[in-house]
Amino acid sequence: MLEVKNLGKSFGGVHAMQDVSFSVRGGSVHSVIGPNGAGKTTLFNLISGVYEPTRGEILLDGENVAGMAPEQLARRGMSRTFQNLQVCMNMTACENVMLGAHLHTRSSLLGGMTGATRRADAALREEALRLIDCVGVGRHAHAHATQLSFGLLKRLEIARALASKPRILLLDEPAAGLNDTETQEITELIRGIAASGVTVLLVEHDMKLVMNISDHLLVLDYGRKLAEGTAAEVRANPQVIAAYLGTEAEAA
Repeated sequence: MLEVKNLGKSFGGVHAMQDVSFSVRGGSVHSVIGPNGAGKTTLFNLISGVYEPTRGEILLDGENVAGMAPEQLARRGMSRTFQNLQVCMNMTACENVMLGAHLHTRSSLLGGMTGATRRADAALREEALRLIDCVGVGRHAHAHATQLSFGLLKRLEIARALASKPRILLLDEPAAGLNDTETQEITELIRGIAASGVTVLLVEHDMKLVMNISDHLLVLDYGRKLAEGTAAEVRANPQVIAAYLGTEAEAA
């Protein structure tokens, strides 16, 4: 579904990403791990259109989408969450998710006078409520984001990303800042998303989550691909253990 070929990104004389290649199978959970400064966020920014690559290709269903803007990628079935929440705090949970669906409707959140617009808005609201319920925030659908806990805001961010009906979802540290119970709940949510047919590309520091949920892993180090494989293969890779996992591999 997604294929990255010889991807590179330079900022002046600094090579932040160097000739990284990998592919993501449709319907899988594919995780990207590595120490701080390994290039994980840079890779996500390149794939999701925040940065334009210096070189290389990003193929989405065979089409080279490298350098496309995020809204163009969204129309092609790619959506993303961020480490720093992109939730609009002055909106309700439902309104936030409706905003995430704007690429797939001609209706405006500001409303309209025609019957067709009102019907489209009602359908959009119904879908938003369904997604909010799916991520476990249904009880708070009409609460303002300021009233939600951090864990619920994380779930709301995922619902908002799902509202654009992606075929591939990029999750940037969805468990960061969560307690053990919330992390387990997010893990089950990601499993459910993948089971529904949405491909998941994940960056996450919680190695227990990563090792339990991933079909395939890519390991980065200093902007280069260090290794890739199944969780068991990566866990046993001496280079990966030396560069990053260490005793975390045993703990996971």
